[in-house]
Amino acid sequence: MKIINKILLLGLFVSGLTSCNNKEAAKESTALEPLSHTLYTENSELFVEFKPLIVGETSKFAAHFTVLGENFRALTDAKITVSLVVGDKGIKNAIDTPSSPGIFRLALSPKTAGTGTLIFDIVAKDFTDKITIEKVVVYPDEKTAFANQPPHAESTAISYSKEQAWKVEFANQAVKKQTFNDIIKTSGQILSAPGDEVIVTAKASGVVLFSGKSTIVGAAINSGSSLFTISGGDMAENNIDASVKDARANYLKAKSDYERSKSLVADKIVSEREHQQVKLQFDNAQTAYHTISKNYSSKGQNVLAPMSGFVKNVLVTEGQYVPSGAPLATISKNKRLLVQANVSQNYFSRLSSITSANFKTPQSDVVYTTTALNGSLVSYGKSASASTPFIPVTFEIDNDGQLVSGSIIEIYLKSSTIADALVVPVSSLIEEQGIFYVYVQTGGESFEKREVKVGASDGLNVQIVAGITENERVVTKGGYQIKLSSASGALPAHGHEH
Repeated sequence: MKIINKILLLGLFVSGLTSCNNKEAAKESTALEPLSHTLYTENSELFVEFKPLIVGETSKFAAHFTVLGENFRALTDAKITVSLVVGDKGIKNAIDTPSSPGIFRLALSPKTAGTGTLIFDIVAKDFTDKITIEKVVVYPDEKTAFANQPPHAESTAISYSKEQAWKVEFANQAVKKQTFNDIIKTSGQILSAPGDEVIVTAKASGVVLFSGKSTIVGAAINSGSSLFTISGGDMAENNIDASVKDARANYLKAKSDYERSKSLVADKIVSEREHQQVKLQFDNAQTAYHTISKNYSSKGQNVLAPMSGFVKNVLVTEGQYVPSGAPLATISKNKRLLVQANVSQNYFSRLSSITSANFKTPQSDVVYTTTALNGSLVSYGKSASASTPFIPVTFEIDNDGQLVSGSIIEIYLKSSTIADALVVPVSSLIEEQGIFYVYVQTGGESFEKREVKVGASDGLNVQIVAGITENERVVTKGGYQIKLSSASGALPAHGHEH
């Protein structure tokens, strides 16, 4: 009998527990769905969640504010005021401290039913802003709010919270139609501009001696700085020291002969013709002596830098014998450079329409533009040579200090104009097995993975031929983080009002 009573009591307990769960489920199924709005200004983004507004009931707002810029970041220091205006009546609530970085929690208790306007005023350290939500309905009671609530629909959107986005490099932008350029992608090289680089040569034969740190590759030098000394040493032939002595002796003898000839010709002892011959010998000896003795000292002949810049290359080793005219080093100003693209002959008809170019080195993702570097198109080839099937296209640019002559580069030549193109940054693209995707922000924390068809790319931006429409907001930074978050299947923990 006791066993039967225990079974009956257990059955009643389970029945009561099931009844409670059913009531909770029923209560939850009839709960009002929260409203959410995402709005942008030039300075900020507002993503706000709140329950439908009902007269006499307190509605709590979880307002997420993001400061727009290079990387979207949470607004942490501001006074936020929310106002509700229905007809000619209004109420407001203000707060100057976020509950957590970027999230400001406010509350309003509406007094009047009708259609009104929600206004969020932002007073931050660096800017002020006003964000308005139009046609906000205030219901007279909860029953009316339920009656006007849209049917619940399951969402397939990817959830990525503001708290997650604020912790990484993240940004998005509205896609706009703009003028773009058709692109010829090719390879090329950075070269020194004419007059920007000079080769230092030996002015005489002899043994090369280095002049301290001035001959270290990369060293900055001034015009006239000593680079090398050419010494005769113990050389039996082509000895600069002996050559200077011989030139001086010849010069002194020719000078003496010339002085004597001047007095003789005045007394008509020698003819004018003989005097001119002596004068010619003197002029030649003087020129030879001054040339070989220029910059000469007891240590040898100094080789000086012909211009300011830096030592690009040293072409000899210390103690090496060099003949007169041999190259010793390369000096470069490194201020102006040439960007030379090697273009296939297939694009010859389009070369006349090229106006500028973007380029980057394979070792870096930094994309340079000839326009930003004060560049201009110098020339393009009119024919191909027998040694190469490519046609050169050359730009001259300023060197910002990050570019090295001789570097191999990828080049994006901008040719004919494409009107009304939908363009996004290259960083927006996610590639999977040759197919390109972007993440479109459909709400403050909702995203959709969208397959796109790409067109021309200039290394910085890419044309989208199909897959998105104008004014949709595309994620430009942080796409891979959204991909990883959605792949993990973990839902972020929220502290929002639902």
